[in-house]
Amino acid sequence: MRLYTYFRSSAAYRVRIALALKGLAYDSVPVHLLRGGGEQLQAAYRAVNPAALVPALQDGGATLTQSLALLEYLEETHPAPALLPQGAVGRARVRALALSVACDIHPLNNLRVLNYLTGTLQATDAQRTAWIHHWMALGLEAIEAQLARDAQTGLCCHGDTPTLADCCLVPQVFNARRFGLDLAPYPTVRRIAEHCEGLAPFQAAHPARQPDAE
Repeated sequence: MRLYTYFRSSAAYRVRIALALKGLAYDSVPVHLLRGGGEQLQAAYRAVNPAALVPALQDGGATLTQSLALLEYLEETHPAPALLPQGAVGRARVRALALSVACDIHPLNNLRVLNYLTGTLQATDAQRTAWIHHWMALGLEAIEAQLARDAQTGLCCHGDTPTLADCCLVPQVFNARRFGLDLAPYPTVRRIAEHCEGLAPFQAAHPARQPDAE
């Protein structure tokens, strides 16, 4: 397998966590999102992923994109250890938590959105930070409420072993810290993230441990 990745991309971070949890070896192909105006925008990478986004995963003759689709692909092709619980209700819960990050928080703080804010719309640095904090806080508030009130929440988002939800939550917490968001209002989110960050697969996937880390 070959993973096109960027050390600080939270979408790529999700997939790195899943690969590490499943013990799958892969070749890392860094795609620098800032250098030279963004390597993801160049023809060589657009030939891999026309959307010009990371990650992309090549496995055999297939090239796959979109981090949540990649997580599901890894779960289907390498089912052990499982990253989805048994039972339709539990699976729906885990997927909902993962999608709350991947659909409700991350897209509004994606690099191309932030570049549009500061470039085309001429937002100031303060306005850019306010935008980031607003959408992160709104999303994490909802996730905190879901986790805190549900007996299915354990050491991880669902029970005591990592699932797809944790693969998404931990990178989002990393982003929140990076942009200076106060995580005190989200104690359950913070507790789960800190637990997962102590596990070897999450440590191996951490941005600071990647070959292209700056």
